[in-house]
Amino acid sequence: MTKRPLSFYLLAAFFGLFVLFLYGPMFAIFLLSLQGEEGGLTFPMRGFSFYWLGQVFQEQRVGSFTESFVRSMALGLAVVLLSVIVSVMAGLAFRSRFRGATLLFYLTISSLIVPSVLVSLGIGITFQVLGLETQWFSSGLGAHLTWTVPFAFLIVLGVFNRFNPSYEEAARDLGASDPKTFWEIVFPLIAPSLIGISLLAFTLSYDEFTRTSLVSGQKNTLPLEVFGMTTNVTSPALYALGTLTTLFSFTMITLAFLTFRFFSKRQAQ
Repeated sequence: MTKRPLSFYLLAAFFGLFVLFLYGPMFAIFLLSLQGEEGGLTFPMRGFSFYWLGQVFQEQRVGSFTESFVRSMALGLAVVLLSVIVSVMAGLAFRSRFRGATLLFYLTISSLIVPSVLVSLGIGITFQVLGLETQWFSSGLGAHLTWTVPFAFLIVLGVFNRFNPSYEEAARDLGASDPKTFWEIVFPLIAPSLIGISLLAFTLSYDEFTRTSLVSGQKNTLPLEVFGMTTNVTSPALYALGTLTTLFSFTMITLAFLTFRFFSKRQAQ
């Protein structure tokens, strides 16, 4: 058997430390969330139970995890829907050259390089000038779209740049209208990519804090609620919330993967 050089073991050790640094805090939170009723915020653990997982769904000393989670879910789903629709429509438009396309492209992605807090501040000032009240479902939705739409738009452009237009031409030659061509030819081909865009948009929205901080109004999304509770909730309930949200995220990823496999198999048939 060939003897491996010392550099191999050094790189393996470095990678192991990196994995520990990346996932160590997550596993620590998992363990601390499974303590008994007398559990604290640090090790050593005091018993083992699912008590704190159940406490997440109860009313907290200040605020509520359940209500803020519902808001984040609703906001994330709205962001997914609008991001997919806007990016696909923009991608279809950019397949044809038109005047001002370059300027519009850079304006679309410019919000990615602007500091998030400035975007939030600008939206908040705009609503104030217009005499509108900031809310998580209006100004908050707009703030999230400035973050998700540019990413979705760039992905859709990449998808359409690799798209073979001969399929559409063949459908039109057979008498199919533009809407029918899109729904029966284009959409099934780009559906797996749209699943990836939806997952990315939902993740960015569900986890967004800075862009929502100044425009959410009086009702917080889940990240804002967690931040506000860090000075009030001094119990493993916060860790339990981290455990449940992580499991929720992995569930969403699994569902997206299964849906992706389904559409990929349909394409192969």
